[in-house]
Amino acid sequence: MKIRYQADRDLNEAIVSAVKRQEPTIDFQLAGDARSGQGLDAVPDGQVLAEAAKEGRILVTHDQRTMPYHFGDFIANNECPGVFIISQDMDIGPAMESLVLAWAASEAEEWINRIIRIE
Repeated sequence: MKIRYQADRDLNEAIVSAVKRQEPTIDFQLAGDARSGQGLDAVPDGQVLAEAAKEGRILVTHDQRTMPYHFGDFIANNECPGVFIISQDMDIGPAMESLVLAWAASEAEEWINRIIRIE
């Protein structure tokens, strides 16, 4: 199955736009469009992971401070499609290229219960 992405509320939306411009067929949902349009703005990290998992989406975030902790707690009792943490210092172009490459070169099942840092 192809990768589907979920943007965390802290993710730079320019990255999402760049990914969609580069590869329009990638399913990349913005945080504000999740949860049937209610968004993920005031949702705790554990619930963000649950929402992404419910929809089979890899969570893409900048949160390298608390998300790894919440990810560890989450996968102790649940299956997670994966988490990609993009460094805040990374330029939009390389971030976009990394996400498009992961989408093109792998399947969603390869990322289950994995967290990676993209720098």
